[in-house]
Amino acid sequence: MPAQSSRVPRTRKRSETGSAAAAATVAKAVERLDGGASQYDSLLELVADARFVLIGEASHGTHEFYAERAAITRRLIDEKEFGAVCIEGDWPDAYRVNCYVNAWGNDATPEEALRGFQRFPTWMWRNDVVRDFVGWLREHNDARREQERVGFFGLDLYSMFGSIESVLRYLDRVDPEAARRARFRYGCFEHFSEDSQAYGYAVAANMVEACENDAVRQLVDLRANALAYASRDGRRALDDFFSAEQNARLVQNAEHYYRSMFRGRVSSWNLRDRHMADTLDAVERHLAATGRRARLVVWAHNSHLGDARYTDMSRRGELNLGQLARERYGDAVRLIGFSTHTGTVTAAHDWDEPGRRRRVRPSLPGSYERLFHDVATDLAAPRVMVSLRPDSPATQALSEPRLQRAIGVIYRPDTERVSHYYDVDLAGEFDALIHIDETSALRGLEPGEQWERGVEEPPETFPSGV
Repeated sequence: MPAQSSRVPRTRKRSETGSAAAAATVAKAVERLDGGASQYDSLLELVADARFVLIGEASHGTHEFYAERAAITRRLIDEKEFGAVCIEGDWPDAYRVNCYVNAWGNDATPEEALRGFQRFPTWMWRNDVVRDFVGWLREHNDARREQERVGFFGLDLYSMFGSIESVLRYLDRVDPEAARRARFRYGCFEHFSEDSQAYGYAVAANMVEACENDAVRQLVDLRANALAYASRDGRRALDDFFSAEQNARLVQNAEHYYRSMFRGRVSSWNLRDRHMADTLDAVERHLAATGRRARLVVWAHNSHLGDARYTDMSRRGELNLGQLARERYGDAVRLIGFSTHTGTVTAAHDWDEPGRRRRVRPSLPGSYERLFHDVATDLAAPRVMVSLRPDSPATQALSEPRLQRAIGVIYRPDTERVSHYYDVDLAGEFDALIHIDETSALRGLEPGEQWERGVEEPPETFPSGV
């Protein structure tokens, strides 16, 4: 059984300690990030022998978060022999990238390999930073033996219909009769025009029968033929079967997820993060079983990676991937967060709307972002990092409840306090935090006319207490 985390969530109560005193303590403990080749040496020391390094982001649209995360990951691969990158993205789209970086498939460039990421928000993975990282990863793998090559996998479960298509394509190739049975089972979903939410609503409203049993039967059928399918053509056959199995499991879990969406946020959130944690487990086991390096880097939002037990998510009954990883793997896990004070971000006004470059309001007084802004200003150091491990001198000062900002793919500055801030105990939430005081918008590979128009400023009139 995996070791349990030694961290125990503390009872949260708003601190009376002044921000100035906390900032003075933190200023003595932070490390300046100067952009040099050695700037993350201490972070790699903190990683030590950990097998899982989860690296977050405070928004899905900030260039610096993506760029620094990629730089750290390159060092983890080169110097710590990490064997895969797992992202908050859909399995079929990420597996297409995995095939490219392993010199499989038909994609000739990183841009082509990333074309699978067509679901909103396209800029989240189809951007210049990820493109360059994927190109680097292909070059890295080309120079190494097969067992030393690094994989690229998706943890999320939004791709129900894409995963159905992936299972069918796989079975068409290896077992046409099994493909016929799969089409019959997955036919239960065919009336919803690949609209997963429409399926969930129809089932929740008792308009149609759920497809749960069909999805479960298909996964069972696929697994029953594992030996025959996976023993055909060496490692590629093993990986392709593993991918098909993960897609079939994703269909089962996504079916449950989309039904739960209409029964409450907590239920669907927890289903999603449990799926991500189970997928992470599956990737680790698969790499170990096939003789590869089973140390994994995860790229996802802070809200998924910062231990939920140290945030007000826990009061709502929510858990997340960071919490589950610590519970399952204990001190073999490191959680690394990012934050910023102001700048620009790529985000939409609402779901499925185009991404725009938008001004990020200065962080609120009383927030961790404002505390680190004060530290950065006093030190004239726009980029700093702090260890939050138990032996760090900053840990006590950063264990008090404060606000923390989270921007996803939607940014609503007119209701920022309600929409984007929540209470956290930072020292419990992460093992280290990187603060970049002013950041810039992430550029998608096809940014669009509205993004190109320039930075959209927030309204002049803004009630700061909203």
